[in-house]
Amino acid sequence: MNHPPVTLPRLTALLRQAVPRLLEGVVAPLAVFYAALAVLGLNGALAAAVSWVYLGVAWRLIRGIRVPATMILAAIAITARAAVGFWTGSWVVYFIQPELGTLCISMAFLASVRLNKPLVQKLTLDYIHLPSAVLKHERVRRFFARITLLWAFVLMANSTVSIWLALHESLSAFMLLRTSAVAVISGLAIVFSIFAFKRVLRRLQVAHT
Repeated sequence: MNHPPVTLPRLTALLRQAVPRLLEGVVAPLAVFYAALAVLGLNGALAAAVSWVYLGVAWRLIRGIRVPATMILAAIAITARAAVGFWTGSWVVYFIQPELGTLCISMAFLASVRLNKPLVQKLTLDYIHLPSAVLKHERVRRFFARITLLWAFVLMANSTVSIWLALHESLSAFMLLRTSAVAVISGLAIVFSIFAFKRVLRRLQVAHT
């Protein structure tokens, strides 16, 4: 293949980019919700969680930073979730809603493999440029298909664990156990995906030097 070498950033650099987003999008909302729950009760916690997301949007608008489409979707989603939570008065309903959506996404991942259009490849190309010659290579295509399958089952596992915990544990236990379980499962999958991706690209470069 005639293409320039593909260089991926070091794992530490990838983590430096991912950790702030993880803290803002996952850890902080849970911390805000739990802190507000202890002081203001369920309705106050729901309002605080919604406010956190919209504050993030407002902060970007004020500073002239582009608001990602995913953040806008997250704001819409959490507003709908909170509305249902207010209406039902149940924290279980509030937390189960996104898990049902995640199960649907995992099904979309599986379907994308069946259609030979793995979603992980599309998501990867949003952050890393890969030459078309690389994307057409059979080894790369197999890699993206297998990693998409991996993430379909990771999403399914995360949602299944979360729903089970929501139905069988108290709110405090749910937040602690669910956060820990999702962090471990997703963290291992992320590290494996990055190293597997680097390994595939290294083999391609060695094979064509």
